[in-house]
Amino acid sequence: MIAHEVKAVLFDLDGTLIDSAPDLGAAADKMRTDRGLPSLPLDKYRPMAGAGARGMLGVAFGITPDDADFAPLREEFFRNYEACMTQRTYVFDGVKQLIDCLVDQGLSWGVVTNKSMRFAAPLTRGMPLFASARTVIGGDSTPHAKPHPAPLLEAARQLSVRPIDCVYVGDDLRDVQAGRAAGMATVAATYGYLGSVDVAQWGADSHIATPLALLSLLKFRALA
Repeated sequence: MIAHEVKAVLFDLDGTLIDSAPDLGAAADKMRTDRGLPSLPLDKYRPMAGAGARGMLGVAFGITPDDADFAPLREEFFRNYEACMTQRTYVFDGVKQLIDCLVDQGLSWGVVTNKSMRFAAPLTRGMPLFASARTVIGGDSTPHAKPHPAPLLEAARQLSVRPIDCVYVGDDLRDVQAGRAAGMATVAATYGYLGSVDVAQWGADSHIATPLALLSLLKFRALA
């Protein structure tokens, strides 16, 4: 369990609160079919969903950011994603109940993601889950993205809560690194895109296999 009283819970976005892999994969796959290439199944894209454009373009075309064609392909991917970002994306099972419980207990909550606000802002505005979020911090909201602690510290500042009174939940090593650097308790979510990754090596304070498992760490019971 988390050893001290928690006043705010911060979450990563993709792979932690929402499954955006279907829309990310569709945006990249459209680039393939537009070029006459065969479509790839979602299970090819899903493991790389946490890596954003780099991951999706790597699957779709086998390129890396060092490739000369990467920048224009990335912008094409971004345009495709903007056009479909809430069509197939869904909230993980248990997340809505988790958020309802946090709000019922009087805790503030928010989002800290490396997704740029170009996408994070319209995505969170377009999904009812985020109506009660007190802050949404994107990868370009501060001079540094995760694993730097700056985005998490900015979220705590906006919530008027000390970092030590926050918990940060995420599904990537960078989330744990950022949370620890910010002085927050860290929880690794293993139900997202991790696959066979050994999260025990990350050094998180706790692990959860389902969203609702967070409540037991916080000593709360789920709402009926």
